[in-house]
Amino acid sequence: MPDSIAPLVVAITGASGAPYGVRLLEVLLAAGREVHLSISPSGQAVIREELHRDVDLDRFDIKALLEGPAPAAGILHYHHFKDLMSPIASGSSLTGGMVICPCSGSTLAAVGHSMGENLIHRAAEVHLKERRKLVVVPRETPLSLPQLKNMQAIHEAGAVVLPASPGFYARAETVADLVDFVVARICDQLSVANTLIRRWGAAR
Repeated sequence: MPDSIAPLVVAITGASGAPYGVRLLEVLLAAGREVHLSISPSGQAVIREELHRDVDLDRFDIKALLEGPAPAAGILHYHHFKDLMSPIASGSSLTGGMVICPCSGSTLAAVGHSMGENLIHRAAEVHLKERRKLVVVPRETPLSLPQLKNMQAIHEAGAVVLPASPGFYARAETVADLVDFVVARICDQLSVANTLIRRWGAAR
């Protein structure tokens, strides 16, 4: 299955930056992509804190996360973070890539050192072992030496480390514009066409 049409995996974990993960989900679904979603308990807490949205991980409703129905163009599959029988826990389930957005420091460490304890960790490890695209989006600042070493480890294992660092050449006017910059760069890694930002060198 070509990566351009294969399902994508999105995981939201407990680092600050929930708007990035939710916006990414919206954009992928609006682009008509099939998405497998998993959210950690810490990710749930950050969504509540930053977006004031109560998401029930046991009785998941996409309307609570997106504050409305999912874009009709896409297909969404939700997987509980404890469900290791989920298709995305196996390399035999074909996907076009995975994004952990935002990616907490503990998630980065677990994946980088194969110390998985939940579905998100396992799915990420599957993407590494199958040599599929894995994008991790840390937002922490400043960074400790152990965190930098974890980023090096996961990079050397084959993942793309894409910090949530928006560029200002796109002349953002709102917080939403800054979020879209990072989401656009994630989509670029997944070969998902988008017009979220003005590209460097594009006509002004």
